[in-house]
Amino acid sequence: MGRKPIDSEPTRWAPLALLLMGLLSCTVVYMFASTVLRTTNESLEMVGGHGGDDEGLERESGECCRGMENLELWGAAVKWGSEFKFNSSEECCRACKAMCTGNDGPCLSDTWVFCGNRDACGSQFGECWLKKQKDTLAPERQDAGNKVSWTSGLIFGKGEGIVGLETEYGTLHIKVNTHVPGRFAYAYNPAPFNISHNLFPDCAPYSVAFILELLNVRHCAGCQFYRAEGRGQIWDSQGNHLKDASFGPPFALIQGTLEAQGTTFQKIPIEVCPDIRRGSVAWIGSGPEFFISLANHKEWQKSYTVFGSVLPEDMEIAEKIAHLPTTPDVWNNINVSVLEKPVPFRIRRIKKDTA
Repeated sequence: MGRKPIDSEPTRWAPLALLLMGLLSCTVVYMFASTVLRTTNESLEMVGGHGGDDEGLERESGECCRGMENLELWGAAVKWGSEFKFNSSEECCRACKAMCTGNDGPCLSDTWVFCGNRDACGSQFGECWLKKQKDTLAPERQDAGNKVSWTSGLIFGKGEGIVGLETEYGTLHIKVNTHVPGRFAYAYNPAPFNISHNLFPDCAPYSVAFILELLNVRHCAGCQFYRAEGRGQIWDSQGNHLKDASFGPPFALIQGTLEAQGTTFQKIPIEVCPDIRRGSVAWIGSGPEFFISLANHKEWQKSYTVFGSVLPEDMEIAEKIAHLPTTPDVWNNINVSVLEKPVPFRIRRIKKDTA
């Protein structure tokens, strides 16, 4: 966050020592304010509508099928790996997806476990185990760590994998994943959460694993929205950019943090970075800062890991937060709007019948 310009030129009567002390005081105040408002360099990049093509950010235009390495998930076996083998984890993941019909109801298999390290796996190399969890939001884990040679992933069927962000203005529902056979999970018109939202374990498995961990935190103290900017006269109600309009400010988003106080946050690796659409939920850098987009932001050029989307019927809650009273500020020479009163939220699991 940049600070307001100050006149640093001393008057002819001001001693140099006073000038230096003043500058030092401003520096201390600036550092403190930066910490409180959590305006990290990663946040500033998002605020400015960054449109670069940074190296290291994964780009995917096809269907996602990814898992977490060095992790062995447990569960009742649906397909035995000793008799079910593939050459890659992606093939194993797709086999698991094929167990989902796309109709109402859970998948016949929601967990895949693959052994892909030829040296470490030995005779188990290529084994693909398809399993079924008792609770998809609390999957059973057999083992994890560098010595584990397995790669595991989750697939959620329709009505499964929904979490909610409870605010005083309503609950945003987030679907961890909506399985759409033969289609890229982000290509369809995103369904916003109640703020519930859809999580995407097959595209952003590490992000989703973190969200599932947060479900065990009773209060999630520190989780809050602190920045809010509406669509202004730049995007229409469907999130489409208006011809000849600027790209902000305002930037059509609500921004917050998903970090519970008292817990140690582990940076999340950059995962899949599709175009930001209205309803997209994405990390800023490696988290825990995140934002919910109120518009389609193609100008950001796949710069952020998208790990969920808000159900359309819940976007009115996000819009309501975006229009709460704010104060103007300047972060890294960019005008932003900070909520006068941050909006805390609690993350909780959503039952299937409320999805």
